[in-house]
Amino acid sequence: MSDLYDRIADLPLAVEGFDLDRHEMDTSAGFTRVTTVVELRGPDGAVGRGEDVAYDTEDHDRLRDAHEAGDLGWEFAGEYAFDEFSTALDDAELFPEPPERAVSRHYRRWAVESAALDLALRQADTAFAEALDRSYDPVRFVVSTRLDTEGEPSAERIHEWLDVDPEMEFKLDPTDAWTTELMDELAATDRVRILDLKSYYEGTEVDTDADPERYRQVADAFPDAVLEDAKFTDETRDVLGPVADRLSWDYPVVDVASVEALPVEPEWLNIKPSRFGTVADLLETIEYCLERDISLYGGGQYELGVGREHLHAVASAFYPDGPNDIAPSAYHSPEPHADVPASPLAEPEDPVGLRWSRE
Repeated sequence: MSDLYDRIADLPLAVEGFDLDRHEMDTSAGFTRVTTVVELRGPDGAVGRGEDVAYDTEDHDRLRDAHEAGDLGWEFAGEYAFDEFSTALDDAELFPEPPERAVSRHYRRWAVESAALDLALRQADTAFAEALDRSYDPVRFVVSTRLDTEGEPSAERIHEWLDVDPEMEFKLDPTDAWTTELMDELAATDRVRILDLKSYYEGTEVDTDADPERYRQVADAFPDAVLEDAKFTDETRDVLGPVADRLSWDYPVVDVASVEALPVEPEWLNIKPSRFGTVADLLETIEYCLERDISLYGGGQYELGVGREHLHAVASAFYPDGPNDIAPSAYHSPEPHADVPASPLAEPEDPVGLRWSRE
């Protein structure tokens, strides 16, 4: 158990019941996003919220249907220390049917556990950062968008966003369809901070192969950008070795052991709380990285509800100046528009719980 987790493990938690709140939105990545917010109610009237970011709509449909039929079987009511509640979840079946993909078990576990932490902090009338003896600072964020959701990829979307805010920064997903001309145009903006190569994904619409030539082109075109989720193979090792100080990982990172198993000692890591499943694994990994001066930045999973606030709180407490891929949900809209907040996000004036507000 980490020193950070020790600070919250014994927080008293009283749960009376729970509710579910479904969210749905068409996104800039060209798909309809569905999430489910878990709401844990306390006998004192406080409500803790967490967001299930499983990507398969079927998982959310089954959850809703089982809940409406009274067949979900979740028994959360009781009084606990926070760590006792977390331990009890080890034996809880959070899916009425097996999920479409195994990683979704971590996502739903995080939804329930983050709701419990939010509730425990609220019942103690304290905030996440305060409980960990940290402070909240303004959060820098970058905007993540794909350039090839309709037809040939182009930089048009980037220019439209830069017309809204010339200081906007970006995280982009290079694909095989990216041309040298497109990369030169994007690089000329000097606003691209992270290139997500997505070579660890399998069975999704965004999978990309570990292509040494594409890796080389991207690394050369964006010499100062972080290169995320490039995979070491016999063919790519010679390309990735010289840029090891710019490599970062996201998909494989779920706990300290997974960080230690990376092919090189990382200089950068993308921290997505939902990938960890438990608060204990998240805080242990953050503490491990801070002790080793590994540069961190936050990542999101198209949260539509309170989950985005959780990302802001964690980033604000631990890595506020990183190129955090946690732009507010207003940036998920299919088309660029001016009604969006600018980076950095100001820290809350009177925070409580795991969120940045008292609501």
